[in-house]
Amino acid sequence: MSLRRLLKAATTDCKPAQTKTRAARWLPIGVLGALAWLPMTSQAGTSFSYQDWQVACDNTLTCRIAGYQSEKNSDMPVSVLLTRRAGKGALTTGKLKLGGTKDSSAKALMKLGNRHRITMRINGKDLGETRPVSNESGDSELTRAQVDALVEALGTSSTIEFVFRNSRWQLSDKGATAVMLKADDVQGRVGTSGALVNPNAAAGNQGVLDPRAAPILNKVLPNEKNDARKFRIRASQLASIVKGATKNAADTCPSLNDDSAWRISRLNDSQLLVQHSCWLAAYNAGTGMWVMNDSKPYKPTLVTTDATDYHAGVIRAEQKGRGIGDCYSIDEWVWTGARFEKSREATTGMCRLIEAGGAWQMPTFVTDIKG
Repeated sequence: MSLRRLLKAATTDCKPAQTKTRAARWLPIGVLGALAWLPMTSQAGTSFSYQDWQVACDNTLTCRIAGYQSEKNSDMPVSVLLTRRAGKGALTTGKLKLGGTKDSSAKALMKLGNRHRITMRINGKDLGETRPVSNESGDSELTRAQVDALVEALGTSSTIEFVFRNSRWQLSDKGATAVMLKADDVQGRVGTSGALVNPNAAAGNQGVLDPRAAPILNKVLPNEKNDARKFRIRASQLASIVKGATKNAADTCPSLNDDSAWRISRLNDSQLLVQHSCWLAAYNAGTGMWVMNDSKPYKPTLVTTDATDYHAGVIRAEQKGRGIGDCYSIDEWVWTGARFEKSREATTGMCRLIEAGGAWQMPTFVTDIKG
C-alpha cells in the first residue's frame, strides 16, 4: 500500500487543519500540531501530530515519537518517547515519563518512593519492569523487549498500561500508526524490513536513508570590552531605524515605539545587539533583537521579535504553549562573528500535564556548535 493510502487509512476520522490566526500566534508549532493532523515540513525538519501521538524529525533525520494518555485520562498523565536515528542499522529506543502534575498521579509517585520501578503491561500481559527512574531526567528507559513489544502493539488496537501497585497509567494508542508511518516516510523505511508500520521482512532495507550531518556553527564570544554606552542616539531615532528593518512591525513588534528601555550589548568593535520589548500576551512576551553597526550606515538586521533571553552570544526564544507551562517551543541563535545564526528549533511535546517545562526535547533543527 502506498504511503498516501496508508496515511489516509490511518487518519480517516481526522479534522481539517486549523488556521494559524493572530490569536494563536504565540502557540508553539508542536501545540498547533496537536490540533491538526497535517504534517508540517520545512528546511529544519518535519513535525506531525495526530490524536494522542506526535513525531518530530530533525535535519539529521533522527525521529522522536511521543505518545500520551488520552485527554479523558488526564488524572494519570503518562508519556513514552521513542527515538530512532536514520540509517539501516538504527534501533528504536524508548523512555517513559509519568506525570506528577495531577493529585492522583502525584500521590502514586510518592508511594513509589525510591523503588523507582514500574511494570509495563500490554493487553494484560506482564512485560516486566522498566529500568530505574533517573533522578536527573525524571524518566526511565524501556528495555529492548519492551520497546519491540510496544511498537508491535501500537500497530493494532491495544491496551498499554504502566502499573505500580493499584495505580495505572494508560498510554493511548490513538494516532500512533499514522505518526510512526510518518517517521518511516521521513527515514525512507516505508515497505522495508525495518519499518515501524507493516515491516516487510522480504524487502530488506534498500532505500533507507543515511543520517545527515548537522550543520557546524563556530560560536564566537562577543567582545564587550568597548563600552556600549559610547553609542549615542535618541530612542525615537533608534526606533525609527530598526522599524525600517522589521517586516510588519506594527504586528510583530507593536511595542517598538513605547517607553520601554532599549538594551544595547557590544558584539565587536563595530557591531551592536540592540533589544527592545516587542509584545506582551496573556502568558508570554517577546523581545526584538537586531544586529546593527554602531555608526552610519547602521544597517539593522532583525534576528527575532520573540526572544526571551540573551547571554554571552546566545539568543533564546522560549514560549509557553499555555499558561500552566507544561509545554514550550524553543528557538536559539548563536553569534558566529558577523551574525546570529539559527542553532536550534524544538518543542517539548504536547500539552498533556506531564511536568512543568514540558516532557521531552523534540527538535526539528539541530547544529554542531564549536567554540
